[in-house]
Amino acid sequence: MEQKIQEQQLKEHFLLHTVTQKINSILDFDKLLEEVVGDIIEAFGYCRSAILLTDEKTNELEIAAVRGWTKNFHIKGDRFKIGTYGITGHVAETGETYYAPDVSKDKYYQTSEDSTKSEVDIPLKYHGKVIGVFNVQHYELDAFPRERIELLEALAGNITIAIENARLFRKERHEKERALNELQEARRIQLNLFPKKPPTMPGFKIEGMGLPCLEVGGDWYDYINLKDGRVGIVLADVSGKGIGAALLMSAARSVLRLIAQTNDPPGEVLRQVNNILLNDFQTTQFITLIYAILDPVKRTLNFANAGHLYPLYVSSAESKFLKTSAGIPLGIAESQFTDCHIEFSKGSRLILYTDGLTEAMNETSEEYGMDRLKNHFSRSSASIQTIQEEIKIFAKGSQFSDDFTMVIIEADL
Repeated sequence: MEQKIQEQQLKEHFLLHTVTQKINSILDFDKLLEEVVGDIIEAFGYCRSAILLTDEKTNELEIAAVRGWTKNFHIKGDRFKIGTYGITGHVAETGETYYAPDVSKDKYYQTSEDSTKSEVDIPLKYHGKVIGVFNVQHYELDAFPRERIELLEALAGNITIAIENARLFRKERHEKERALNELQEARRIQLNLFPKKPPTMPGFKIEGMGLPCLEVGGDWYDYINLKDGRVGIVLADVSGKGIGAALLMSAARSVLRLIAQTNDPPGEVLRQVNNILLNDFQTTQFITLIYAILDPVKRTLNFANAGHLYPLYVSSAESKFLKTSAGIPLGIAESQFTDCHIEFSKGSRLILYTDGLTEAMNETSEEYGMDRLKNHFSRSSASIQTIQEEIKIFAKGSQFSDDFTMVIIEADL
């Protein structure tokens, strides 16, 4: 007889170990609870089991998982007032295990199944706080000896830890999903700020492209219709990435569009934009930016550079980067910005770009660089599409670490 008891105890401890291993490997919250109540019935031969979790806002217990009820008396989602309903309500209030060897004689028991003869309820406590109740019922009287209750209490401890781990995982997953949704919405808004189509100008072809390396970024380009058929062209790069860079980009875009309508020269426009950013947008981030005004009648372009990469000018006679003598990035300090003037010959092009292009790396951490850019656009067939393809081939599948933005202004033949 004693040997049989020992064998039964060993079997129960093995089942406890098996169930514990299983539940601690599950991070999906709902699946975890369903697995627990199902495994308890199957492993220990009980007639029914449930896990109820506390709701502090309403002072209620809610059935989170249930198994074994033959009636629709207790189903998932049912709620009971703590301290006023049944043994589970009593245990949730006191935080102590309660055993009813004969439920028909128990003052707290509320009948739910006629076949239940004995019941034990164990509080699920995390750092001394009751987070729920573990309920187990049997169709025999006094079916839970002290050793069995201690075994279930040990299991309840593991259930509590598993629940908290699953809750933490679910919270982190929801936060990541929420953050991802917000980034996707920010990306949608940001992409809507990019021009839908290039301006149509006699004698010129303009194309632009913006590709954030993350959901949102700080690069942008823009076209601004001005008086007398002229067009303002912007290409910029906010330091950093993510929501902060995107917000600063959006604010700077609005300010520049407003000031550009004064028809002041590019250098003066940038000076005013810089002053507003310094006064109204206190931030550690800055903006490198080129603002150009294209006059299709005179076939000229004036531009000012606020610390951005030098534009590349390509014609049949030469290919060179256009340097300016003054202009630091916007948002750092007061500055003057030099106006530069170019005249387009037939077939000549001006290429504006961000450092996501020139700093693209291959598998050996070699950058694409300015020389490759210059060589690529020395070919008359070069375009935004061809430079993208060349950089992809150069990077050999390496992920771009920065936004990729470009505008090409070409004088038609």
